[in-house]
Amino acid sequence: MEETPLRADDSHSMASRFRGFLPVVIDVETGGFNAATDALLEIAATVIEMDESGFIHPGHTESYHIKPFEGANIEQAAIDFIGIDPFHPLRIASPEEDAINKIFRSVRKSVKNQGCNRAVLVGHNAAFDLSFVMAAAERCDVKRNPFHPFSCFDTATLAGLAYGQTVLAKACSEADIDFDKSEAHSARYDTEKTAELFCTIVNRWKDLGGWL
Repeated sequence: MEETPLRADDSHSMASRFRGFLPVVIDVETGGFNAATDALLEIAATVIEMDESGFIHPGHTESYHIKPFEGANIEQAAIDFIGIDPFHPLRIASPEEDAINKIFRSVRKSVKNQGCNRAVLVGHNAAFDLSFVMAAAERCDVKRNPFHPFSCFDTATLAGLAYGQTVLAKACSEADIDFDKSEAHSARYDTEKTAELFCTIVNRWKDLGGWL
C-alpha cells in the first residue's frame, strides 16, 4: 500500500500552520470609531502558541493604558460606553509611542521564536482593531511593524460560522468559555477572551479533521 506523503504542517509548528503567520490577538479601546482622528486609549496583545500535538493555546498577554495623542478626538459617548476616564489623575498611562513600540517589540520577538515570518492580527471585528493599530504605527513612525497590513482573522466571523453568534459574550457562552460582562471593554480582558475563543474554534476544527 502506498504511503500517504507527509504534509508540510505535520511538523506541528506554528510556522507551518498559518502560512508562516503568527496569530496575535489584539483588542483596543478607543475614543471613537475613526482611527485617524480618535484617541487610542488601551491596547492588549495575546500571542498564540502551539503545543507538540498541533493544538493552539493563548500565550502571554501584554497590555497598556495609553495617553491620548496630541489633538486626539474623544467622543463622550465612546468613553461612557467603555467606562474609561482618559484623564483620571490615578490612571497610569503610557505615551502612545512607548506602548506601541513595546507591543511591537514583543510581537517581533515571538515571531522570531516561533519561526514565523510575520504576525497576523486576530480580533473580534478585527478590521476595527487593525485600523487603530496601523494608524498608531503611522503616527509613531514605526519602522518595523510586525503585522500584516491588511490580512486578519476575525473571531466575529468565525464564531458566526461555528456557533451562530457574533457578539463576543454570546459566542463565548456558546463555546463554554466563562465571560464576565462586568469586565468587558477592558482591552486586556477582551483580548484574553477573544484568544480563548479563537483557540477553541481552531482546535475544534482540527478535532473534526480539518487540519491534522
